[in-house]
Amino acid sequence: MKRVSTVVDRVRALFSRRGRIATIDAAKAAPPPSPLAPVDLTDPAQVSGVMDIAARIGDILLSSGTGNNDVKAQIHAVASAYGLHYSHVDITLNTITIFTHIGTAQKIPVSIFRVVRRLSVDFSKLSEVDRLIRSIQAGATPPDVAEKILDELSSAPPRYGRRMSLFGWALMAAAVAVMLGGGLLVAATSFISAVVIVGGANWLDEQRLPMFFQNVYGGIVATVPAALTYRLALESGLNLAPGQVVASGIVVMLAGLTLVQAFQDGITGAPVTASARFFETMMLTGGIVAGVGIGIQTSAALGVTLPELETVVSPNLASTTLKVTAGAVAAAGFAIACYSEWSSVLVSGMTAGMGSFVQYFILVPLGVGPVISIGILATIIGLTGGLLARRFLIPPLITAVAGITPLLPGLSIYRGMYALLHEQMVMGLSNMALALGIASGLAAGVVLGEWFARRLRRPPGFNHYRELWKLRRFSFQDHARDQSS
Repeated sequence: MKRVSTVVDRVRALFSRRGRIATIDAAKAAPPPSPLAPVDLTDPAQVSGVMDIAARIGDILLSSGTGNNDVKAQIHAVASAYGLHYSHVDITLNTITIFTHIGTAQKIPVSIFRVVRRLSVDFSKLSEVDRLIRSIQAGATPPDVAEKILDELSSAPPRYGRRMSLFGWALMAAAVAVMLGGGLLVAATSFISAVVIVGGANWLDEQRLPMFFQNVYGGIVATVPAALTYRLALESGLNLAPGQVVASGIVVMLAGLTLVQAFQDGITGAPVTASARFFETMMLTGGIVAGVGIGIQTSAALGVTLPELETVVSPNLASTTLKVTAGAVAAAGFAIACYSEWSSVLVSGMTAGMGSFVQYFILVPLGVGPVISIGILATIIGLTGGLLARRFLIPPLITAVAGITPLLPGLSIYRGMYALLHEQMVMGLSNMALALGIASGLAAGVVLGEWFARRLRRPPGFNHYRELWKLRRFSFQDHARDQSS
């Protein structure tokens, strides 16, 4: 037992630096000892203004994929920093409600309600909000300045243009294709296919087409061009595995879904939100599956018969090293696609590189099963990414989501649809079940790894102001005694 404690202390010392804790860790540790600015807690207008600032911050956190419990903790931290120590926060799917009472003799209820319009994966805004929360907790940002920062943040364009983001998606697709064993031709085809998928999906989104049909479009584009390229490669005497191109396109479409957030909400005690997010993710994944199926049938109608499922080539040192590098590049590409700051891009690549190294140099040679190995990898990524994120003051969500993105089950989905459409029911259903198991293992593992990282860097505990709470709570018994005396 003493030896285990020593190992934990060494790991903690390795990643420790005074003050280097995540914003969410600080938010869950304790509220500030005194209000940041003199806010009149008997004035409903000022109280609702503070609550509105907290809700707007929660809006950005929630739309970026942060879990319900973490969003609640950070909303509480912001409100508490302005003197509103006791308020109730409720988050259900895409709605935020904050409620409190003000006054002493006469309790006046004050509440605000905010709807998060849509998921917007912009990690640069997430980083800016993370810094804003730190500044508020440190006592450096009064309410009027916080409002101005949020106004500027909501109207600011992405950190870099859409072309750079599009390049990030394409880079990720090419790197994933290399991870799956593809060569230069496969990587180049995947790069171009991702540009068409994401560019077309962005245009369809501007036309307000529902996300389900955007994914159907993406599944078709991922399959038909791969089949046509495969035919041209055969006629030219080149070797191209279309399944790797299709799988990389599927990973690009799966990357933006909220599976990790759904599992995190379910594990941490938000079952209603978790169920809704999980159903939404399954519906959108169903659109991808339908698109791939249509693409396979369309390819057959065009006279292009896709080959049978490719066998996995035995790994060697050169190919394994290339795959590890590709894993790091894929995560960095996803971070670029989501407008991350360059420090976040670097740390995300390091996190995914660590996971890919463990996968290809340790787990694959040992013959560990796919679902178990994915769970182990996701836990390592969640732990490593969480510690590195705290070291470099980056929101842990960025490193976690970017780190597991290259491991999404694109190839299993393609193989399952291929088998089902060729009347291989057992193989098709087993591959679809494998894809679901891999996705679940990724989400659960990264949540567990982040939990370990949070425990290693956890600040001291804190007992909330119980006496202050008693003073603010209205008691009919005390009121009756005061009237009688």
